[in-house]
Amino acid sequence: MRCLDSVLPRALQFFTTKERFLRMDYKDYYKILGVERNASASDIKRAYRKLALEFHPDKNPGDKQAEEKFKEINEAYEVLGNSSKRARYDQIADSYQSWQRRGSQPGGFDWSRWTTEQRGGMRVEFGDIGDLFGGGFSDFFNAIFAEMGLSRQAPGPAQRASGRDIEQPVTISLNEAYRGTTRILQRDGRSLEVKIPPGAKTGTKVRITGQGASVGGSAGDLYLLVRVNPEKGFELKDHDLHTDVSVDLYTAILGGEVLVPTPSGPIILTIPAGSQPDQSLRLRGRGMPHLRNPGEHGDLYAHLRIKLPKSLSDQERELFERLAEFQKDD
Repeated sequence: MRCLDSVLPRALQFFTTKERFLRMDYKDYYKILGVERNASASDIKRAYRKLALEFHPDKNPGDKQAEEKFKEINEAYEVLGNSSKRARYDQIADSYQSWQRRGSQPGGFDWSRWTTEQRGGMRVEFGDIGDLFGGGFSDFFNAIFAEMGLSRQAPGPAQRASGRDIEQPVTISLNEAYRGTTRILQRDGRSLEVKIPPGAKTGTKVRITGQGASVGGSAGDLYLLVRVNPEKGFELKDHDLHTDVSVDLYTAILGGEVLVPTPSGPIILTIPAGSQPDQSLRLRGRGMPHLRNPGEHGDLYAHLRIKLPKSLSDQERELFERLAEFQKDD
């Protein structure tokens, strides 16, 4: 009885899992990433990065639909971004589409020739990118690709499965990019503090060695893919910052001083007498730090926006009329 008690639950689990996989739905990974079947590897990677940024949970807090879409995107790229998995997937797609063309109804496709159980081994569900973002891959992926692991390059016959690098998009503010910042990630049940250096820009990758996915061998690396959020009042071009500075008519004509915001705090800018609308004043070294040399900074360009008075007092009008007469005499 003790032997039956230990074997029966495992047998029931096997048949339940088997039945679930035979009834599973086909996943159109090309459609999920929005690419054609003949898309190049670079096209697929570009589409993945764009969609991952758009649907990342950090940008869609509390949005369950965006969260599910994000999981689908990662799963699609896990297959199409790996040449071996993609080749196998294309074979499945050909078979599935041929079955559809013969008029077969959905739900009746025989998955048994493609699932990992068909090859007689034990099916192993590997840890995946869901460790970072929550949730795992679908039944479709686990049934067909689980034994291929989670590495971008499938191991050869005499090789052990190696770890896979993981990319996680992360969004930071302009001030955080200027000063540097940190992010706390939850990884394998523990907190991991990651430092993002000053000067990081959209597209910067921060590498954390040995914190990627592990598949039977050494772990891959984790890469934070940085995106700098636009900040109202500033435009970032390479290492230079551009901002508009409002100047009243009298200061523009006579000269004076105004406060200009910068990531390190407001500074006083001297306005030369006779400044013109849309004139740009350069503040050397007040831009963003260089990533590889934080002591070196770009510049900040202050674009003058001259404010004209909307209404004049009688005395002001008289003075402007007298000034206009002087202009006519010249």
